Amino acid sequence: MIQVTPKAVAKIKQALVAHNLEGGLRLGVLGGGCSGLSYQFKFDRRARANDKVFEYDGVKVFVDPKSYLYLHGLTLDYQESLMQTGFVFENPNAKKSCGCGTSFVA
Repeated sequence: MIQVTPKAVAKIKQALVAHNLEGGLRLGVLGGGCSGLSYQFKFDRRARANDKVFEYDGVKVFVDPKSYLYLHGLTLDYQESLMQTGFVFENPNAKKSCGCGTSFVA
């Protein structure tokens, strides 16, 4: 399972409306980044045939099967502070993360 907090859902909805997009958010994992694996975060019009699809208050999240191996149990949050504003990945599968929080080692 992947969790998306209410704050993250609200920001995703806001972005979909602002860019006049339909569909949902695609979460994935790509090789690369300063720690070995990087999070992929983009909008997609629809789910692919083998995607796992999660829905939170009308926001759909699409995850391909390979990425799900690394993202199972992930919580996607949105935080605003004086130091940082943006989406935060809380991934129990990450043994180590980089300082920016966008790449990790599984």
